Amino acid sequence: MNRKSPREPRTLKMIALFLPLALILGVMPACSGKPRQAQPNPVVPVIAGSSIQKTIPVLLNAIGNVEAYSTVSVKSLAGGQLMKVYFREGQFVKKGSLLFRIDPRPFQAALRQAEANLARDMAVAKNAREDANRYAFLVQKDYVAKEQYDQLAANAASSEAVVQADKALVENSRLQLAYCTIQSPIDGKTGSLQVHEGNIVKANDVTLLTIQQITPVNVTFAIPEQLLAEVQKYMAKGKKLRVKAFVNGDTEHPEEGVLTFVDNKVDTATGTIMLKGTFANRDMRLWPGQYDNITLELTTMPNATLVPSQAVQASQKGSYIYVIKPDMTVQYREVSTGPSYEGYTVITNGVAPGESVVTDGQMRLMPGAKVQMRQSLDGAAK
Repeated sequence: MNRKSPREPRTLKMIALFLPLALILGVMPACSGKPRQAQPNPVVPVIAGSSIQKTIPVLLNAIGNVEAYSTVSVKSLAGGQLMKVYFREGQFVKKGSLLFRIDPRPFQAALRQAEANLARDMAVAKNAREDANRYAFLVQKDYVAKEQYDQLAANAASSEAVVQADKALVENSRLQLAYCTIQSPIDGKTGSLQVHEGNIVKANDVTLLTIQQITPVNVTFAIPEQLLAEVQKYMAKGKKLRVKAFVNGDTEHPEEGVLTFVDNKVDTATGTIMLKGTFANRDMRLWPGQYDNITLELTTMPNATLVPSQAVQASQKGSYIYVIKPDMTVQYREVSTGPSYEGYTVITNGVAPGESVVTDGQMRLMPGAKVQMRQSLDGAAK
């Protein structure tokens, strides 16, 4: 049999003696000490900006597609061998510049033949006219029968008609000969050459060349149909609405043009309407097929109050802003917003010019919270 150790009863007695004492000592500081004070709300570091007053334009933003002002597909109106090409692919040409020459020899021969036929028939017509004039005198004297005179008069008239037909053939032959020389109908940039020297071309068959006029140039863009009334309202005042194109995202040096076209129907598939602006494009920065950001200026808002767009927050009730008061606490204000312009948003109600607003750190704020401006919007430390 295992005997219990004589120390076990003594150990149990000591634990039972000291346990209540330890519990009493643990409770005493909590009962006798002073209550802890609540910690003050911490100061929230924020980034701030200022509301400003400024006259700004009212803009519509869109994506525009550059189109050539005019495009001409050059075809030959005369058939024959292509003898000479007078330009390089991609070259800028002026209106009237020589582009192609078709072999003129067949047309020169046809012209000479038509001119010879004209000369022959003019001689015949002259003789017939003189015979008719002679018989007109004789018939008055009753020296010849009137039927003879009538026949000669008819011959003279027929000969005159043949002469007129010959003259038309001569003009047509000259025109066909002129078609052998193909000139540029517009100022523009030539595209890829489709038919090279030595090839045989048919009249009005394949396109030899495409020329696009890019000075000036058009930019087409679409706006929602709901904004059409605004555009028409300002166009009705007779003012030319300005259009800006930001080439490759260059916001510092936009190309400027004017609105020249509003489509006559709304696209039912997209609910938009197409507009077109015309640009001088003297530096040729706008290129057909290119996509650029477009702004259409409708009017201006004088003395508008603006805040940095980062300051405007959204809630279920609408937009709001935290305004920093002189005692470095924030005030919650519901605001009415307008259009945006260059990183700022127009505030139509709720903020006065010159007030400081929180632009970063709003998630940690509540009305009346203490803040410290660790940085202003322009980057200067506070």
